[in-house]
Amino acid sequence: MEKDTTYFLHKFSGEAGRSGEFRSQGTTRQESATRPSAIGNKGIWAAAIVLTLWFGSLALLLNYPLSFRDPLVYLFVLVQMHLYTGVFITAHDAIHGVVAPDRPQLNRAVGWLSATLFAFNNYGTLSRKHHLHHKHSGTFDDPDFHEGNPNFFAWYFSFLKEYISWKQILFMAVSYNLLKLAFPWENLVVFWMIPAILSTFQLFFFGTYLPHRGEHHNPPHNARSQTLNHIWAFATCYFFGYHFEHHAYPYLPWWRLPKAREATAQTL
Repeated sequence: MEKDTTYFLHKFSGEAGRSGEFRSQGTTRQESATRPSAIGNKGIWAAAIVLTLWFGSLALLLNYPLSFRDPLVYLFVLVQMHLYTGVFITAHDAIHGVVAPDRPQLNRAVGWLSATLFAFNNYGTLSRKHHLHHKHSGTFDDPDFHEGNPNFFAWYFSFLKEYISWKQILFMAVSYNLLKLAFPWENLVVFWMIPAILSTFQLFFFGTYLPHRGEHHNPPHNARSQTLNHIWAFATCYFFGYHFEHHAYPYLPWWRLPKAREATAQTL
């Protein structure tokens, strides 16, 4: 089955012309040794679209007349939450080198910018811990592991403790106090802070809790994928719910995971 899945992915990846063979991560805990998919500038365009939409939406909403009787306010909060998630997914793809595969300095710059915009996350720390997650997925050496307690909230707060630092809190506090000199503090809370917090729930629930909870029988990935439904998968977490495919083929950017999911659905 692994061989058949690799064949399907080989067809759409564009990798064959570059490395001669499309190799799966299925037999090793190490990060895949294959080069990233041949995507040209598509990764940069995807990152630019996500970051531009996030920034443009926030700029408009910080000046939006805020009324909790306005149903659009709640819709805008959800939209901004989804865009925040996209900002983090962009940083995540940069960690795997698939934003700008042929330009590592640009790839890192986009990753650093995206991580910083997402509540001043440290890109270096994110990268180091995320690669540990892939290497030791679902074990006690995995920084995202639930430490033996599968309770959602216990796991969530354990997860946050791994990634939140006092520097982030300080930078957020300073940024808030500077921004409220130019924008209404209510708008900052509703459209800047609350969507960011909700986004952490979205990322954790669909990108860590659902894929990695419970028992697994597919080491070393120890991950599962949500049901094949591209609209729902994008709405929930930019296809990150196709999590087995991400672990098996980490060199695929988020927008290529649907094809990977289709291939594994046919063969597994």
